[in-house]
Amino acid sequence: MKGKYLVSFRLSSLISFTLISSFIAPYSAVPAPPRTPDKTVNCDILVVGGGLSGAATAYEGLLAGRTVCLTEITDWLGGQISSQGTSALDERPTQRAKLYYSRGYLELRKRIERKYGKLNPGDCWVSDSCYLPRDGHEILRSMLRDAEKEGRGKLQWLPNTVVKELNISPDRKIINSAIAIQHQPAPNAPPLNTFTLSQSIEDAYRYQNSSRFTKSIIRLVPKQKQKGNTPNWYVVDTTETGEIIALADVPYRLGIDARSYLEPSASSANNDPYCTQGFTYTFAMEATQQPQPQQMPPFYPNYAPYYSYELSRLASFPLVFTYRRIWSPRKGETMKFGGITFTAPTPGDISMQNWTWGNDYRPGTAKDNLIYTRQQLQATGQLKPGGWMGGLRTDALRKGEENAVGFYYWLVAGTTDSQLGDGVKKPQPNNRFLSGLDSPMGTAHGLSKYPYMREGRRIIGRPSWGAPEGFAIWEIDISRRNYDDEYYREALPAREYRRLKAALAGLEALSVLSGQKRPENVARRTRSTIFPDAVGIGHYAIDFHPCMTKSPPEAPGNTERAGERRGAGQAYPFQIALRAMIPQKIDNLLVGGKSIATSHIAAAAYRVHSFEWSSGAAAGTTAAFALKNNIAPYQLVDNLPRQEPQLQNLQRLLEKNGNPTAFPDTSIFNQNWEDWK
Repeated sequence: MKGKYLVSFRLSSLISFTLISSFIAPYSAVPAPPRTPDKTVNCDILVVGGGLSGAATAYEGLLAGRTVCLTEITDWLGGQISSQGTSALDERPTQRAKLYYSRGYLELRKRIERKYGKLNPGDCWVSDSCYLPRDGHEILRSMLRDAEKEGRGKLQWLPNTVVKELNISPDRKIINSAIAIQHQPAPNAPPLNTFTLSQSIEDAYRYQNSSRFTKSIIRLVPKQKQKGNTPNWYVVDTTETGEIIALADVPYRLGIDARSYLEPSASSANNDPYCTQGFTYTFAMEATQQPQPQQMPPFYPNYAPYYSYELSRLASFPLVFTYRRIWSPRKGETMKFGGITFTAPTPGDISMQNWTWGNDYRPGTAKDNLIYTRQQLQATGQLKPGGWMGGLRTDALRKGEENAVGFYYWLVAGTTDSQLGDGVKKPQPNNRFLSGLDSPMGTAHGLSKYPYMREGRRIIGRPSWGAPEGFAIWEIDISRRNYDDEYYREALPAREYRRLKAALAGLEALSVLSGQKRPENVARRTRSTIFPDAVGIGHYAIDFHPCMTKSPPEAPGNTERAGERRGAGQAYPFQIALRAMIPQKIDNLLVGGKSIATSHIAAAAYRVHSFEWSSGAAAGTTAAFALKNNIAPYQLVDNLPRQEPQLQNLQRLLEKNGNPTAFPDTSIFNQNWEDWK
């Protein structure tokens, strides 16, 4: 295992070229006219995005006997655990102790343990399971093959593929078909994963062949003929940034929501679509016996003013190295720093880096935001026919790549610290950067194939009972905060503060709203919101990696956006409402993963591994159920709060299949959830 990854870091060669040459030969953003599709592929369920949510959607669709088409921009399944390199499962202790997860997620954990003989081959301390990204992809591929066989479904796996266009009915209610582009290396061109994403993404969305890629144009269509008015196939957006909801132009939010009684900790009185959570290009580094030559990247001085250990209790290189250590063939001595116990790095250990004041890249203004807003998409022509190019700012990707490479150099050779001052950071030359197609990230340049995304576009659900302007899951639906702090009385108008306390008062809500009880005299409920249309579960802290105040993010003396961390903290175990997965306008589009209808603050908890799987399991099950019962998903919830018999049938099916919709002992009859930590 060790020898396979001993790939020297030579910044002067390939990675330097790929990162810098984007200045020299940028691709044009003007798409060529489409040509006749090379082939047509039939689907019952089209899943766009092969991350954990997409894999889970496919898994349940296949077990239900459906033909599932699964597209993915990279060649690896798994998103967070593979192509994004964050192969360290984020889990809460209570849920992990009870092993209360969706059946597919439990199977994933089981197969990781079977692969290595233990669940944590990296002996990391952030998680109970840290392992190599390539294995995450291979395990998921084997799971889908087994599901295909068991359920007698059919998987159309389409790696290196992006959706370019949607054919939507004149009444805007049905996606009739989709056009996708699949790329392979052009003759005599370098293999896939040679170039960074910033250099290949625009090419991937063009119809014409290029010096790098040969393209196949694929038409994706329903397998079944239309019967009546209900959909004959479903499209599920499980992309990392909400590509399909942007391309379909359904209502969505992006970035910060305006402060209100629903989102009282919002850092802004107004919406700010440019401030999303930071994205991260992960990389792997190996501890070595001898010092290694370390070459400063030419762009390092631009980013050096940003890097930091962040907090004094984290200012230890061994602590940071082992935080997400993904491979450890020999156990080191026990160490302790900042109250954290871990085993020391030993030669041959491999660490994956994902650090807030390190390889996180955190733009937050209209000049540098990564995920384009609707207005920016219009301005760049991406909402015109044939104009879609992925909806991301390529230059932000490039700078995120440079920032990540610079962070490696800071770790091994840096002597400055932007937050803790001089004298804290010491050089650590006994390490090497792992690059090469056989390296942990599977890329010639050594960075993850796709950045780890914490936040994307989030749909606004349909108007419904209790949500006349469109359904969403908000901060107060999940947070443990009591909101008695003087800040909230001052930040919210008196009427809004009363509504906040009433919303959290349970049976005393009417007394608060009517003025019979003062808000400060009412006890806060100790649970999250219970949704009658729950189809999945999740549990994680509200965890922020805030955008930076000024542009560019790496500017000397820059700070995190003021107030962004106010909403951070512990959350009660929460549910995934079906209404959060159903967008407005289009009846055969479902949403999983990070683009369900949550607020900016709630999204900071609804983003980790087990949640993504649970939302995907719900999407796959719902799509198969809707096809079998000739009913559209919105019809399952359109009469709430009255009983919905078909919704109850769906929920029973989910539970029967081992996909929980609620945590144990968290019903309306149990008002105290304090044991769930």
